[in-house]
Amino acid sequence: MSRFAPTQHWLPIHPPQPSLPSYHHFTGMEEHRNPPSNLSSLLHQAAHQRLAATGCLVLALFLLCAIFAPWLAPHDPAQLNLTARLLPPSAAHWFGTDELGRDVLSRTLYGARISLLVAVAVVSISLTLGSILGMLAGFYGGFTDTVVNIYLTNAFLSLPGILLAVAIVAFLGPSLANLILALALAGWVNYARLVRAQVLSVKQREYVQAARSMGATDLHLMLHHILPNILQPLLVQAAIGMAAAVLSEATLSFLGLGVQPPTATWGAMLNDARSHLFESPYLMFFPAIALALCVFSFNLIGDGLRDYLDPRTRLRQGH
Repeated sequence: MSRFAPTQHWLPIHPPQPSLPSYHHFTGMEEHRNPPSNLSSLLHQAAHQRLAATGCLVLALFLLCAIFAPWLAPHDPAQLNLTARLLPPSAAHWFGTDELGRDVLSRTLYGARISLLVAVAVVSISLTLGSILGMLAGFYGGFTDTVVNIYLTNAFLSLPGILLAVAIVAFLGPSLANLILALALAGWVNYARLVRAQVLSVKQREYVQAARSMGATDLHLMLHHILPNILQPLLVQAAIGMAAAVLSEATLSFLGLGVQPPTATWGAMLNDARSHLFESPYLMFFPAIALALCVFSFNLIGDGLRDYLDPRTRLRQGH
């Protein structure tokens, strides 16, 4: 062994210093950067779910039909042709003609416009109104919660939603605007109760309390710390609510309380087809299939989102 062994230089090892938590840690802002809490990432990943993907494809088909109906429709949906009454499906009229000689295919395409417009408008109004009232009730509690959760919601829930909508439309008069208003007033209760329950849970979280202790206002807490963390169940409820809005619009149109003629709606087409059910069943078949597929697509999207947002389902799928 050599007498001149190399000298070993020992460097001091300092233990790692714990980093101080930032403001975003206390306020929970890092949750908005997680993939499940980001809206665009949520919808992107939900599209890979089989149910949601199928529903999106069917809904995209109806959306294309509604947007490009003037170019896709072979005839004017309101054009009368009494010499071509009750013609069966053929090369000239793929879906046949009704009792006034109007092309059923053209009316079915234009009917998608009304159904999708009503679905989006009703859910937007109901979601906005219900979110505001539910947020106030859950955040402040006390007298506000009593008025909203006991008096208002119970008053609207005392009657079935469709009967309440029928009463409102019958009082105001049948029109598209009154139809949307009636369905929105009949459907905001479900959103209000959902938001209230979510707010009662989220407002006790540590990041909300930390933001409050740092001087955040109530409006800032509700908009920036509570609302972004309760969007996920609202998306599921909104998707299912659109399916219910399409069905409700068809029901009111079937009763003659929806959009008035000559505007084509699926519910009105089903009403017109009642007297020709046995000799011309295609009059009821095509609008009924369109209505069922549209409602089916919204329900598939809602079920797909619900399965994706369920932690147990995500664990089983390995996400």
